[in-house]
Amino acid sequence: MNLEIEGKLIKKLQLESGTSKNGKDWQKQSFVIDTGAQYNPEVCFSCFGKNLDQIENVKENDLLKVSFNVSSREYNGKYYHNLDAWKIDTLESNVEQPVKSEPVDLTPSDDEDGLPF
Repeated sequence: MNLEIEGKLIKKLQLESGTSKNGKDWQKQSFVIDTGAQYNPEVCFSCFGKNLDQIENVKENDLLKVSFNVSSREYNGKYYHNLDAWKIDTLESNVEQPVKSEPVDLTPSDDEDGLPF
C-alpha cells in the first residue's frame, strides 16, 4: 500500500536513540506536518535508520510530500499506531515569481506628427 500526504513542516521533534533487545543501536526522528485539512490537520511521522538523512536538511515551513507506511502493535490490550516515513520530497512553493517586462521605448518616432501611435 502506497500512502502519501502533503503538508507544511511545522515541527521537528528531538532525535531519540536507544539500544534494542538484540543490542543494536537505533535512532528515530519524529516530525509534524500541517495538511491544511479542516479537521485534525496535524500529522506526526517518524523516520528510522537510513531514512533519517531525508529529514535532516528539511526546514520548518517547507512544503513536503511524505510517503509512509502505517503499522500497529498491541501492548497490554491497547493498540498503538505508527506512521513511518520512508520517502520525503520537498515541494516547490506556490509563490509567484515577478514577471519581467520589456522596456517601453518612449522616444519620438520619425513620423510626420511625431506621435508614437
